[in-house]
Amino acid sequence: MNGYGRIGRCFVRAIHEAGLADYLCIVAINEPASLASIAHLTRFDSTHGRFPGQVGIVEDENILLLDGRPARVSHAQTPKEVDWRAHEIDLVVECSGRYVERAQLQGFIDAGCPRLLLSNPGAHSHDVDATVVYGVTHTGLDPQARLVSAASCTTNAVVPVLALLHREFGLEQVLLTTLHSAMNDQPLIDGYHHHDLARTRSAMQSIIPVTTGLARGVERLLPELEGRVVAKAIRVPTHNVSVIDMALTFSREVGASCVNNLLREATRGEYAALLDWSDVPHASIDFNHDPHSAIIDASQIRACGPRMVNLLAWFDNEWGFASRMVDLACHWLEAL
Repeated sequence: MNGYGRIGRCFVRAIHEAGLADYLCIVAINEPASLASIAHLTRFDSTHGRFPGQVGIVEDENILLLDGRPARVSHAQTPKEVDWRAHEIDLVVECSGRYVERAQLQGFIDAGCPRLLLSNPGAHSHDVDATVVYGVTHTGLDPQARLVSAASCTTNAVVPVLALLHREFGLEQVLLTTLHSAMNDQPLIDGYHHHDLARTRSAMQSIIPVTTGLARGVERLLPELEGRVVAKAIRVPTHNVSVIDMALTFSREVGASCVNNLLREATRGEYAALLDWSDVPHASIDFNHDPHSAIIDASQIRACGPRMVNLLAWFDNEWGFASRMVDLACHWLEAL
């Protein structure tokens, strides 16, 4: 693993909760933080609780122990400083979010990484060999690809829903508004730390509009919707779990009940592993640590005229996304 922040640690936890630690065995972690900090934040998490196993360290060898399995820890600032080849690895999971261009990502390959799974989109489609939303586009993944992006948490939440609705009813216009929990690129109090002036403001005191590449990400994965998707994002002062408000205009008359019935049946069949459905009143905390890519809130489905429907989809922006990354890593390795 390169980068051991929120998504990196959730990825490791998801492996252990799924009983996959013998299959997806973490053998190396590159993270600038100290070994003591890494171990502590693995063991205790304010959002997801205690680690589901034993965490220890071998300090003089710089090793993190996860249920007795050793992971060698390095503190390099660039991927080229790590000898990935020496660890005899199959896959590096890149969770720092710092690398978006092919020239940067090539540094991992040059340092001996056989293949790289990104927790963020590439700057452009050509910066990676493939961008994949597991459960929708993963079957087309070339096993010989070396640079693969798992897209983003919001893309994973919305693409299964849009793919299904477009296939069944046809979509003409899509307006997506993400209400996203605060992230670590925002300060707790106002501070000079970001070129986006909105993100210089206190994350816990305001609702803050920010820029988003969600529309571009959706169109990259569903090219048939190119030119039809607009997105905006608003950060809200909560620690985890986000929601996407979707205003959808269809190619033909479609009532709210038709959309609701289709999504409900999909969560019980084709997309059972990706989507869930609920018709009871909810608050965001209800979906903390939920592994689904999105949960359709049937109590919030509304029709506006004969061809426009409004949907609300909740998602744990940490745990749901990390769970899909684990799924994608397993699929990629099995395909080799």
